[in-house]
Amino acid sequence: MLDLAYTDPAPKRISGATGDWELVIGLEVHAQVASKAKLFSGASTRFGAEPNSNVAFVDAAMPGMLPVINEFCIEQAVRTGLGLKAAINLRSAFDRKNYFYPDLPQGYQISQLYHPLVGEGEVLVDMEPGVARRVRIERIHVEQDAGKSIHDMDPNMSFVDLNRTGVALMEIVSRPDIRGPEEAAAYVVKLRQIMRYLGTCDGNMQNGNLRADVNVSVCRPGDYERYQATGDHSVLGTRCEIKNMNSMRFIQQAIEYEARRQIAILEDDGSVDQETRLFDPDRGETRTMRSKEEAHDYRYFPCPDLLPLEIEQDWVDAIRDNLPELPDAKKARFVLEFGLSEYDASVLTADVESAAFFEQVAEGRDGKMAANWVINELFGRLKKDDLDITASPVSPAQIGGIVDLIGKGDISGKIAKGLFEIVYTEGGEPAQIVEARGMRQVTDTGAIEAAVDAVIAANPAQVEKAQANPKLAGWFVGQVMKATGGKANPKAVNEIVSARLGL
Repeated sequence: MLDLAYTDPAPKRISGATGDWELVIGLEVHAQVASKAKLFSGASTRFGAEPNSNVAFVDAAMPGMLPVINEFCIEQAVRTGLGLKAAINLRSAFDRKNYFYPDLPQGYQISQLYHPLVGEGEVLVDMEPGVARRVRIERIHVEQDAGKSIHDMDPNMSFVDLNRTGVALMEIVSRPDIRGPEEAAAYVVKLRQIMRYLGTCDGNMQNGNLRADVNVSVCRPGDYERYQATGDHSVLGTRCEIKNMNSMRFIQQAIEYEARRQIAILEDDGSVDQETRLFDPDRGETRTMRSKEEAHDYRYFPCPDLLPLEIEQDWVDAIRDNLPELPDAKKARFVLEFGLSEYDASVLTADVESAAFFEQVAEGRDGKMAANWVINELFGRLKKDDLDITASPVSPAQIGGIVDLIGKGDISGKIAKGLFEIVYTEGGEPAQIVEARGMRQVTDTGAIEAAVDAVIAANPAQVEKAQANPKLAGWFVGQVMKATGGKANPKAVNEIVSARLGL
């Protein structure tokens, strides 16, 4: 596999009254499995359905109803694990996590604690070209989601929607390897990118399909290195968990606030309580939700309704053999195959649709020119119009046609920008538009020489200035381009102007 060389970013430091502090962050990302059916029932997972319309008897915990594992959901979790270079456990088991919420009909959640489906893996989190944090994955376990309590429909009552109940989730648990707010957000972005490439989670945070619990603690410089050497978590400080974060911006704000809150407590000779907190985006602060639960608080025990899950290595290998090219490998290939900068390759591989679009444009063409047109012209215009690549009014073939016309010298870069605007707003085949509208670049040397001579003859004073200061020759080039309606070949104009002025 192709790879790029990276260096680790320095950890973020926060200055306190008594010295510097460093952040230690771990994330538990809950990713909804991309599946049309739930984890233990055949009920639909369609978003936006009428409340309580996507509910099977087992989801509603009707007496005598037993869960049946959805094989496709397990396959999607295995595919995710393989995409994160993680170990796949051929034998795993489901447990009951016992707690009460009105939107949890069973009074327990079927999850995995002792024997998760996926073991240790890693994610390379890009911070900037050549700089990345390697974050270790502790495990991925599969579990069912709870429903949703609704409190804003009536001043006196709360309502319960069970449509999400039983939806399959992958909980991706990281090690405490993340060292700053920006890294935490970039980690979630990278996870979402990988899962979108794999097709295992759509990553839609607005719909609740991807959310994160963020564990934050602070320590003194050097303590993290002691933890790495000894494995002693106590040197990392007491962590607090911020629940249900569904925005990259809020993740960063919550971490920043929580770190400073803990530092203030510690520098005042206090102690940080291990607890679960919520982030208030309106106030930009975290607040106590409840004391932090441990595993024994949930009274986990093996789910008596489900036998241990045993899968075969051949099945796992078949999934591995059909994995798509993932972002890191694709980015490295774009750098080597098309001669792109790492930054441009990162932009083009940010999502699978953009990467596919670019590859169609670049096929058989100059890769750098193709990248320039896709990134600067197309992406810039799509961003202005608040569109994504899947809604682009311009196809790869049309962008490729413009690149071809530039490469053949039929049009200049300036003409190409005007042509792009026509194609973007009106459609059409670029070569036909150039012919129909007389946009072809003037390459006839005689015609260009005549235009240059006319401009020189009309501006004798400017000629003297240009001959005294060759940098002023650009004025003549601009006048010739203006006189020819921007159709003259710029390179030819520059050469003829220089020759006529004796520069």
